[in-house]
Amino acid sequence: MSELETFDAVVVGGGPSGATAAQELAQKGHQVLLLDRAGRIKPCGGAIPPRLIKDFEIPDELLVAKITCARMISPKSEKVDIHIQGGFVGMVDREVFDEWLRNRAASAGAMRRTGTFEQLTRDHDGTSLIEYSHTLPDGTRTTSHVRAKCVIGADGAASGVARQAVPGAEKVPYVFAYHEIIRSPKSNDVDFDAKRCDVYYQGKHSPDFYGWIFPHGETTSVGTGSAQKGFSLRSAVGALRDASGLGQAEVIRREGAPIPMKPLRRWDNGRDVILAGDAAGVVAPASGEGIYYAMFCGHLVADAVDRFLVTGKAKALASARQQFMKAHGLVFWILGIMQYYWYGTENRRERFVQMCRDPDVQRLTFEAYMNKELVRAKPLAHVKIFFKDLAHLTGLLKA
Repeated sequence: MSELETFDAVVVGGGPSGATAAQELAQKGHQVLLLDRAGRIKPCGGAIPPRLIKDFEIPDELLVAKITCARMISPKSEKVDIHIQGGFVGMVDREVFDEWLRNRAASAGAMRRTGTFEQLTRDHDGTSLIEYSHTLPDGTRTTSHVRAKCVIGADGAASGVARQAVPGAEKVPYVFAYHEIIRSPKSNDVDFDAKRCDVYYQGKHSPDFYGWIFPHGETTSVGTGSAQKGFSLRSAVGALRDASGLGQAEVIRREGAPIPMKPLRRWDNGRDVILAGDAAGVVAPASGEGIYYAMFCGHLVADAVDRFLVTGKAKALASARQQFMKAHGLVFWILGIMQYYWYGTENRRERFVQMCRDPDVQRLTFEAYMNKELVRAKPLAHVKIFFKDLAHLTGLLKA
C-alpha cells in the first residue's frame, strides 16, 4: 500500500463546490486529485447572482441568459412581476458550467480523474485510503486506490463520503427535485419570456416547495420539488408544462436528485475528512438556491484544508462551517421558517405572493439575493415589512 499515490487532498465530486475547492487548493501549491463521476448533471435552475459572477470571476460567455424579471404565480393564478432594477441574474447550463469549473481546477494544477467513489478506509499508517471504480480503455470496469492526507466529500446530498465518515450526515432533511430540460419555445402564442423566471406557488405543482420555469437561452428548465413522499414530481412537471403552454416542447433530458434543505451540524470527522456543497447541506431553504453557497463553501473548505495541511491540526477543518454559518446562518434560519410557514397551505401561499407586491419587499429581497448580504441600511422599510408580514400572519390582511 505504501507505493500508492499519495495526494495532499482528494476531492470526491466535481460540482461547483468540489471544483472550487480543488482549484484553490492547487493554487496554494498542494497536490490535489479531483475525482468525478462521468455523465452526472444535477437538476438545477441554473441561476447565479452577480455576487458569484464577481467573486469567482465567471466569464460572460458562460451566461446563456440574463434574467431581468421574476414572475410569481399564486394558487389562484394571480401574477406578481418583480423587475430587477439596474441588474440581472445570470443563468448557466450546468453541464457546461460545471465542466468549465473542473477544467479551471485542472489548469490550476489539480489532477482530474473520472471514477465513482466506493469506500473510504485506512492504510497501515492511518492515512485515508480512497477506493474508486472506473472504466479502462478496453471497457473493463475495475477499482483503484489512492491515499490522501485530507479528503473533501463534495459528492452531493447523498454523499458516500459523508455517510462513511461524518456522524449525523444521514439526518439532513431533503427536498427531492426533478426537472426537464426542454427546447425553448419560439412561438408568440405561449406566454414565455426568455428574460423572465416563472415561479409557481401552487400545491398541485408542489405541496411544500414550488414549481419553476427558468429560461436558459436555447433551452428551458421546467421543474419542481417536494419532501412529501408519494408526490409524483414527474406528473407535476408534466402538468406545469401543460398549464404554461409548454406541453408539446421537445424534451432534451430529464434529471432528478435530492436537495438538502439544512446545513449539517458537523462538516468534518475531526481528523482528515471534510464535506462541501450539497454534502454539507448548503442549499438555501425556501429558494433552493445552491450554486453560490456551494462555491462559497468550497472556498472556505479550501482555506480550512490548507491550514490543516500546513499545521497538521485537525481543528482547522471546523473553521469552514463556523465561517459559513457566521456569514449566512441567519439567512438560512429565516428562509427555513419562511418555507415552513408560507409554503404550508394554499391560503398561506396566496398571502405570500400578495405580500410580494410590496415594493419594499421586492427591493430588499433582490438586494439581499444579488449581494448575498442582509440589507441593514433601510430600517423604516424593514419595520414596514415586519408589520405587514405580521398582519398577513394574523389574517388582518386578506389574500
